[in-house]
Amino acid sequence: MASPPYTILTEANITHFLTHGYIKLPSCFTRAQASNLTASLWTRLNLSPTDKSTWTPERIHMPAHTTFPVASFAPKAWHAICDLLGGPARINPNASTWKDSFIVNLGTAAGEGSVVQPHKLFNWHVDGDFFVHYLDSPEQALLVIPLFSDIAPGGGGTMIAPEGVGMVARHLYANPEGVSPRMTPRAVNPTFSQEVDRERGVDWFNQAARACTRFVEVTGEVGDVYLLHPLMLHSASNNALRVPRVITNPPVGLREPFCFDREDGAYSVVERKTLRELGKGRMEGWGIRGGRERIVPERVRVQERMRGEEAERLRKAGEEK
Repeated sequence: MASPPYTILTEANITHFLTHGYIKLPSCFTRAQASNLTASLWTRLNLSPTDKSTWTPERIHMPAHTTFPVASFAPKAWHAICDLLGGPARINPNASTWKDSFIVNLGTAAGEGSVVQPHKLFNWHVDGDFFVHYLDSPEQALLVIPLFSDIAPGGGGTMIAPEGVGMVARHLYANPEGVSPRMTPRAVNPTFSQEVDRERGVDWFNQAARACTRFVEVTGEVGDVYLLHPLMLHSASNNALRVPRVITNPPVGLREPFCFDREDGAYSVVERKTLRELGKGRMEGWGIRGGRERIVPERVRVQERMRGEEAERLRKAGEEK
């Protein structure tokens, strides 16, 4: 199997990704860069940074006001993304940006000081609520987690289950007609009712997570970036420290779907990981059996309202974006 030259990743990085489904890249952007983007965070949230009694939402998925290219903001991360996906020519330029759509985990008063074990978390899922999932879906080619705050163990870092990559890949392989964002096959739920899927799909994900034996907590310092296989099973975790945890999770898209039947063997690292989890070197003639479909999730409407409210607070505070 041919291996393309890598711009920044080492063979150790590649081996780690093929084995565990993720890599951690330190110091991809500076604290100053992060501070420029998070300076108005508390105004946007309409919360006090020093009064925990105002921290009533446990986690907030903030809307975006600013969009910027990964290549200039975090070139190290960008080169690594290209290395994992087979080069920049395969990446959709319209899906290669980051935004200030922060995901803030503040924890709860009841959960302060209490570390919840991974098997007891209830929010296990795979990202991509805006499209119908297939094994080769190009819409979210990597799960990317840039750290905009320091995250210590027990500080609400995303919990990942590396064994879940294979579980999800096998589920998608067995359902070439496609599955909804909550992992309900189209044949079962062709209308993709998200209310129904939320209950049934979360059950599927949680059951898969409970069968896993190894978990990794996303921790690190401002500027670190995690790059994960798009089928990585993951969950929010309890912020026992109640130190605000700030991340984003921008998807990276491909121009064309992943290909698992390349005559020249020039598979990307992500494709190689998927094939490895399926126990295959090549999937001759394999293809999906349904049409590519986009979905507009409820969060889009919610975040549009939030964006307007945040913009008004920023205007009043003289911190317009």
